[in-house]
Amino acid sequence: MEIPTHRRSAGGFRNPWPTGERSGRGSVLRWWWERRTHPRAPNPGPGELPVVRGRVARPGPAPGELRATWVGHSTFLLQVGGLNVLTDPVFSERASPVRWAGPGRFQPPGLPFPELPPIDVVLLSHDHYDHLDEPTVRRLHARFGERITWFAPLGYRAWFAARGVRAVVELDWWEDAAVSGPEGAVRVRCLPAQHWTSRAPWDRFERLWCSWSLSAPGGARVYFGGDSGWFPGYAEIGERAGPFDLVLMPIGAYEPRWFMAPSHMNPEEAVQAYLELGGRGVFGGMHWGTFRLTDEPPCEPPERARAAWATAGLPAERLWIPAHGATRVVCGGAA
Repeated sequence: MEIPTHRRSAGGFRNPWPTGERSGRGSVLRWWWERRTHPRAPNPGPGELPVVRGRVARPGPAPGELRATWVGHSTFLLQVGGLNVLTDPVFSERASPVRWAGPGRFQPPGLPFPELPPIDVVLLSHDHYDHLDEPTVRRLHARFGERITWFAPLGYRAWFAARGVRAVVELDWWEDAAVSGPEGAVRVRCLPAQHWTSRAPWDRFERLWCSWSLSAPGGARVYFGGDSGWFPGYAEIGERAGPFDLVLMPIGAYEPRWFMAPSHMNPEEAVQAYLELGGRGVFGGMHWGTFRLTDEPPCEPPERARAAWATAGLPAERLWIPAHGATRVVCGGAA
């Protein structure tokens, strides 16, 4: 099927595929009961999730260079087309609407906030607290001001404006825009995903969710998968927006499957989606090992991703499961 654009209707935004959504009150209560009767695996112990020193280009990447540094969860510093780009930036201690409760970090950000280079672009996939963090938004705006162009799917301009951020570009699925960089225009494209949005009980589906691609003048292309369940649209994304040199895909927050499958893919589905996108470029695993959101053992996603990668017969050197803070140079430089 051809994935449509997704203008908001009177009932809010909706996924165009049957999702088997299981997020009603009864499902939440069932999940809560399961967690009480079936204790989860323990959190990571000391040394299980190391933080390493990355190789951030300062003040920005060299011509023709693409490098990525994993800050944690879904936050990457992408350096491409002469620009510094952050994805779903979260630098707070908790992914929560309050500072005293909610999922806390296993490790500090792999790239500390004070060590960020000058940020030119921020890509936001959706409004959940582990992806849209108000304290981080305020810190970035206070430090870099109007230098940053914020890209979001539909429905976010008013939220940012209430926090003093006005350089916001809203896009629907398949729409794109250009950002001027030292090497020319970098194209930013809003792409489909299968997820949902809500920051409070009364605003469910009021904003859109998405994935993103970046296309640099030198030809480097990045796909940022945001937060998504597997859906039958990755082949079309690959055909219309690929091929990609770097594919960043979520591999965590997937158990229990009866509840999480519609909105969070597991590692095997992430590898499947990579193949459907075209099976090219470096696969970077994200959305794991930073906050405990669901029931799988926190260190399990990389093991299952490596196994699925090997089963698919894919080249080992193209699989990147980064440590917090790690940098991968994909194009140019010391790639």
